[in-house]
Amino acid sequence: MTMEFLQAYWWLIISVLGGVLVLMLFVLGGQSMLLTLGKDPLCATLMANSLGRKWELTFTSLVVFGGAFFASFPLFYSTSFGGAYWLWMLILFSFVLQAVSYEFRTKPGNLFGTRVYDAFLFINGCVGTVLLGVAVGMFYFGAEFTIDKGNLLQAASPVISRWSDLHGLEAIATPGNLLLGVMVFALSRTLACLYFINNIASAPLFAERNQKHLRVNSACFVALFLVFVARLLTIDGVQATADGTMVRVPLLYLNNYLEMWWCAVLLLLGVVAVLYGIARTIYSPSWKRGIWFTGAGTVAVVMTLFWVAGYNQTAYYPSLLDLQSSLTIANSSSSHFTLTVMSIVSLLVPFVVAYIAYVWRAMDKKPVTPEEMQSSEHKY
Repeated sequence: MTMEFLQAYWWLIISVLGGVLVLMLFVLGGQSMLLTLGKDPLCATLMANSLGRKWELTFTSLVVFGGAFFASFPLFYSTSFGGAYWLWMLILFSFVLQAVSYEFRTKPGNLFGTRVYDAFLFINGCVGTVLLGVAVGMFYFGAEFTIDKGNLLQAASPVISRWSDLHGLEAIATPGNLLLGVMVFALSRTLACLYFINNIASAPLFAERNQKHLRVNSACFVALFLVFVARLLTIDGVQATADGTMVRVPLLYLNNYLEMWWCAVLLLLGVVAVLYGIARTIYSPSWKRGIWFTGAGTVAVVMTLFWVAGYNQTAYYPSLLDLQSSLTIANSSSSHFTLTVMSIVSLLVPFVVAYIAYVWRAMDKKPVTPEEMQSSEHKY
């Protein structure tokens, strides 16, 4: 296996994990509606227990995504996680609120009360989705960092990357990053509505509220997605030449889709699946499988966005301060030995996926019902 093959293979793994992570953000999207869709205690409990069965999978997806990036492309990991640490600390702190809330939300004698923990979940649902979208937005719209590997020889400050004084928070003010963050937020809420329809056997009042939220959030998502795609296909990108020099290329992401036609085909199929799942659920409220079509389409679309960001010698982490500091899958990957060993280990991934699918099916074999929430002692 050549170095080029291994780098492309692991970028494929990263893209799959990224797609799964975005899909699993429906848990955060559902949490962001606890204070509106879950107005009464029973509805809030139904939502919390439907989402609570999956919150650990969401956090695990985030950890595996970050771990895979660390092992396969360590220079990105040290640059982003080590430099933009205020941005990542806010994201991780919101996930701490999530874990604490699900643990203590309905515990007898908790000091704060159920609605306070619902507010914590709401914060995680809003902050986690928007800031994760902002962090990924830097793949396309760039980040304010410079890289100098020679700094490793400086005993006083052996830091490879240098960032602005805000250490990642400046990315929130970039219009493209914020656009992607808000779009991910709207998508997560849309997926959550579809998941509730599939997973909660509820009273008509909750179902009616959920349908209203689905229509509003899906309309916002589609509008934001169209704006994001239009912006992505018209901006310049950074690409590495044969000798490794970084150059700015007009309409790079559009050209990547045109040159990698299979990527464009998958994007189209993914968009059709997303829209089909949403539209059929809206016009056929009794149909409960929208989450599977929209979820699969979401994974497909996210994978193509990763492909046009990393393949074709594209810099997937362009620097706004020093073009030559931009990261590609070629200049930021692990060694040939490390990638080879991890590729062998990755053969176990299908077995892990099969186990997750089995556990998911076992947890969702019976929908969450109001009767269960009123009688069960084991609930979130």
